[in-house]
Amino acid sequence: MNTSSMAQTGRIRAGRAARGSVTEGAARAGLTARGVIYLLVGVLALQVAFGDSKRQADRGGALAALSDKPFGSVVLWALGIGLVGMALWRLSEALFGAAGPDGRKAGKRLLSAARCVFYAFVAYSVLSFAAGSGGGGSSDKQSQDITARALGVPGGQWLVGVAGAGVAVAGVWIAVKAVRRSFHDDLKLGEMSPRIRKLVDVTGVGGGVARGAVFATAGAFAVRAAVDYEPKKAKGLDDTLRSFAETPLGPWLLVCVAAGFVLFGIFSFAMARWRRV
Repeated sequence: MNTSSMAQTGRIRAGRAARGSVTEGAARAGLTARGVIYLLVGVLALQVAFGDSKRQADRGGALAALSDKPFGSVVLWALGIGLVGMALWRLSEALFGAAGPDGRKAGKRLLSAARCVFYAFVAYSVLSFAAGSGGGGSSDKQSQDITARALGVPGGQWLVGVAGAGVAVAGVWIAVKAVRRSFHDDLKLGEMSPRIRKLVDVTGVGGGVARGAVFATAGAFAVRAAVDYEPKKAKGLDDTLRSFAETPLGPWLLVCVAAGFVLFGIFSFAMARWRRV
């Protein structure tokens, strides 16, 4: 190999290392930001369960709660930037493949692309809120508005129904994966002490089951809105969480789900530290 070829190979390797470092930093910042939001939503949902219904138990409520705190605007900007990092990480997975032996499969890349779009939207809403131009509106109103627009197009009932069923199935899938501890495949388990590993299992299973239950319930509400052709029956995160308190188990089921969101926030922090990127 001549000198120019060696130099070119060195530049390529250096470029890959630099991209890897940037991607890893973006991923860990994004997972941390996600953890903060889930932790705050879980705390707000606990407050709702115990009778304090002043705040929305959703992303908008979490952002509003943060904005009231000292240095709240700084934290909001940091969260927004972290979520941009999450979107960029998912974009890199969609383009180049994710970590792991199956990371380059088409299904994995498609899922990463969908996650990229989702987190790009969330990042935009957080940054808009931080800039004082909205972005923290009610998730319930947003869901109802989107459902109303979808129902208004040809075949809208089928569109909303299929989308709702897809969200419900995704919720079941999330819960099942959590119970099976599939997240072990993404973690550097060898770097954890036995105590930390047990904590990660508890937070990952409990948080994943709660998250899956909320997704499945929200999807079921969307299907009901499609069948009855009533957009108001679609529910965002806040109303979905509150619906758990309306079951025969009363507010205690909401307490369990809210605690699960807190656990998922803690699990996200663990992912930020030990996830393979």
